[in-house]
Amino acid sequence: MSAFFQDMRGRGLGDPLLVVCDGAAGIIKAIETCFPRSERQRCLAHRMRNLAAKVPEDRWPEFKARATAAYQAPSRAIARDLAGLVKDYEAELPSAVACFMDDFEAAIAHLRMPITHRRAIRTTNLLERLFVEERRRLKIISNAFGEKPVLKLMFGAMIRAAERWRAIRITDFERRQMTAVRQELDQEYEARNDLDKKAAAKELRQNLSSSSRT
Repeated sequence: MSAFFQDMRGRGLGDPLLVVCDGAAGIIKAIETCFPRSERQRCLAHRMRNLAAKVPEDRWPEFKARATAAYQAPSRAIARDLAGLVKDYEAELPSAVACFMDDFEAAIAHLRMPITHRRAIRTTNLLERLFVEERRRLKIISNAFGEKPVLKLMFGAMIRAAERWRAIRITDFERRQMTAVRQELDQEYEARNDLDKKAAAKELRQNLSSSSRT
């Protein structure tokens, strides 16, 4: 997956504000390696399905309401506070609460973005609809006759999908919001880099000191 992302970078892709993914460890690692200046959003559709599988049917409506309130809160600060309501189930439903809290910050990453965009960017549904369209069309084709025809088919499906995505309007105010988020993410990246450099320098000094004593 890292090679795929690096190939896209080599063809001009910069650091997106947000990258949405499921919980596959390889994808998460690749995103964090290849897009260190981007926010990572955990797909909430996948997360809610995982939670539903861990909660008894009679308890699910209440648990779902609390989880949804946190995941779709007005802000990340409020989401963190509302997470406490889900933690109340820890004694009764430990595996469900552990699932809810796992990668929680990534699950609420979309709350940094403009309010009108959040519904579209908190899941991988847009991408998966594209895969459904591709499978639907290939299902009736007995032989694609090579890579190029399949790529043409996918390109056509992406054009049609992009027409639907254009329903997401971006106002001047939202552009300013997104610019502010970009600046915050860049600052956070630089701060992490500084900490890593200081930690590496400290470790080097400790190693040199140990070597000199021996």
